[in-house]
Amino acid sequence: MRLNIVLVEPEIPQNTGNIARTCAATGAVLHLVGPLGFSIEDRYLKRAGLDYWSLLETHYYDSLEEFFSKNDGTFFFSSTKAVNSYHQVYYPDNCYILFGKETKGLPEDLLKANYERCIRIPMLDNIRSLNLSNSVAIVVYEALRQNGFEGMQLKGKLHNKD
Repeated sequence: MRLNIVLVEPEIPQNTGNIARTCAATGAVLHLVGPLGFSIEDRYLKRAGLDYWSLLETHYYDSLEEFFSKNDGTFFFSSTKAVNSYHQVYYPDNCYILFGKETKGLPEDLLKANYERCIRIPMLDNIRSLNLSNSVAIVVYEALRQNGFEGMQLKGKLHNKD
């Protein structure tokens, strides 16, 4: 199962680093759509991603227009404004899941144009949103679960069973 995680104008380097680590651990491809709110050389970005950056396939785009001109397939749009819950849709192989910037989310016109493919994570009414890296992890693991965690190591081992 191949997933594509798309961060549109991410602002916080630690979130992007954590998401990069999740992508590396799951084999997901990371797409970063600018403008970014940090330098890709940022020490916080690198620290949060630890030493996983070399295990990660990453693509960079200057704008959403460039991203859509270079990619096609099934797209999902994560938003607190969506009516579909993230667990109610099926994620096919090689789909793209877009997440917006931490302070504003995805652009409303993009959500309106794709409303049937918008997904949300349920939460209490008085909560604005979850942390971006947590949201990505929740949705990625649901997509992987739906597809039987294909290609993933399902069982761990203790070093010493004694």
